[in-house]
Amino acid sequence: MLQSRNSRARFAVRLTIVLALLAIPVATTTQSDALPGMPPLLDQRDVYAGIRPGPLPAAVKDFPSLVYVPNSGDNTVDVIDPKTFKIIDHFAVGREPQHVTPSYDLKSLWVLSDLGDSVTHIDPSTGKKGETMHVDDPYNMYYTPDGKFAIVVAERLKRLDFRDAATMKVVESVPVNCRGVDHMDFSPNGRYLIASCEFSGELIKVDVAARKVLGKLKLPGRMPMPQDVRLSPDGSAFFVADMMSDGVWVLDGDAFTMPTLILTGKGAHGVYPSRDSKVFYVSNRGEGTISLLDPKTRKVSTVWKIPGGGSPDMGGVSADGKVLWLSGRYNAEVYALDTTDGHLIARIKVGKGPHGLCVYPQPGRYSLGHTGNMR
Repeated sequence: MLQSRNSRARFAVRLTIVLALLAIPVATTTQSDALPGMPPLLDQRDVYAGIRPGPLPAAVKDFPSLVYVPNSGDNTVDVIDPKTFKIIDHFAVGREPQHVTPSYDLKSLWVLSDLGDSVTHIDPSTGKKGETMHVDDPYNMYYTPDGKFAIVVAERLKRLDFRDAATMKVVESVPVNCRGVDHMDFSPNGRYLIASCEFSGELIKVDVAARKVLGKLKLPGRMPMPQDVRLSPDGSAFFVADMMSDGVWVLDGDAFTMPTLILTGKGAHGVYPSRDSKVFYVSNRGEGTISLLDPKTRKVSTVWKIPGGGSPDMGGVSADGKVLWLSGRYNAEVYALDTTDGHLIARIKVGKGPHGLCVYPQPGRYSLGHTGNMR
């Protein structure tokens, strides 16, 4: 009897230890170590807990569901109705529009025309074009997690311009000393960002509050060309698509040491989380495929091939998570794919050189920029 009681006691201790270990978050962000003013994470285990399908935020619930496509090659934007898969509007913007970016407060969209040195406002409550303002070299744009600054990624000028998010006035320009800075994402606590430098094959780490470059990392290989950057759901690593390495680098952002490569397909370009955070959709522009990458196991489970080929680039997932929208960069078209099995629902002809399309509105409390990096 005594032995039985001892066995039960030992089992209870072991069970307590196991349960305690299971309760430890993979990446813990407490309010004390977070960037001041950043909304706390909804789930310490999943930075994307706020993008689940369901009722949209009050700020956007009445907005029409539309897909905005910037055509870099002919300086226009096409607006697609996702229900009919038809273009319902078309308008001119500045020279070489690259991305359509939701504002931090979700109430505006911005068309970023880098060679035109301009951003054009879109009112997402109507889908209509608004005013255009001068902004130096807006290749891409992100927002600091506290919502104070818009970070204009000035690619050709080799700098990150921290602008007041409300007025768009420059507060500070941060030289990055690398070629082709273009995409980024933020640590779980918002304290730093990791950005890709496409043409010099490097990654940089930047202190968000101090607005200072903390370090630079040269990627291995003969000619690396990093593209999109995305934080893993558990916040433990950054995933960086690389066109010339044909895969995705996995980087420990805290340590900022040499990453490891997961092969996905030729010309890996965009990385988008599914609405349940279980999969990253990786667009392989060079071979017309999309790889489904499990961010936990870090393995590719499935590869979807676009019938007849294509050049899937940038895009996003529908609000209900059922459709993956991607621009066909070299084919003047947009793809809509069913996320249950990857079959092509629609192929829509658009303007020349479609790039960073935006599906809007989307679930999420606030936008970190790009084509809808929502938290």
